[in-house]
Amino acid sequence: MPSGLLAGIVLSLIIAASDASAEGVGDIAPNGSLRVAIGVGPAPSPFWATRDPATGKLRGVTVELAKAAADNLGVPLQLVEFPNSGEIAAAGSKDAWDISFMPADPERALLVDQGPAYVAYTSGYLVRAGSDIKSVAEVDRSGIRVGCIEGTGTARAVAKELKRATLIKYPQADSAVELIGRGQLDALAMGMEAVKNISRKLPGTKVLDEVIHSTGVVVVVPKGHAATGTWAARFIEYAKADGTVRRALDTSGFIDEKVAP
Repeated sequence: MPSGLLAGIVLSLIIAASDASAEGVGDIAPNGSLRVAIGVGPAPSPFWATRDPATGKLRGVTVELAKAAADNLGVPLQLVEFPNSGEIAAAGSKDAWDISFMPADPERALLVDQGPAYVAYTSGYLVRAGSDIKSVAEVDRSGIRVGCIEGTGTARAVAKELKRATLIKYPQADSAVELIGRGQLDALAMGMEAVKNISRKLPGTKVLDEVIHSTGVVVVVPKGHAATGTWAARFIEYAKADGTVRRALDTSGFIDEKVAP
């Protein structure tokens, strides 16, 4: 069988499987709209959404995927904002959202059910202007102040590695960005794309080349919501196959990011 024909058959099967009729729209979106939890930060990434300064509307990869998910289900979209992925996961048991997207993390598996990844997610360090830090190893020194975002996989990874530096956790990324811009933090650990964007806004800061944490950004549902989880997993595979994820990445400026296989 020609490879093109096989690919077309596979895509057709995925499209058919993405239909929510097997689970029932009411099971997936019981409030009548699809509530998608979105992490909103100071700089865009494959996970972080940002607010358009002109319109006030949210934009980014996860926003585009949320729109596609609601369209797939045939219901209105309701974006539910959170300052970080840890708070999204913690709110999973409070009937605050139906699906979300976040970097995969073993500890979060206790709070949410994780589905397939749509893109890889790496984290790195942003170093303040005027710092002599040139490598990840040089971050872990006495007197060095390192910021991270509370409740994230990056924060947990950094906490395990740092022995001498002082780690400070912030509930919102904006607070940490403001402090490193003032020189009150020596380094900030966040997603690599986010720190690159922040560095462009803060003259003199630099991003270290080394990756400090790597995982995939996955679709998640509240713990025990089996019908929603089944549909969400099929939706993500469909979105990868039909180019939805690729378009969401490209539209948000992440043309070099690769869609997860």
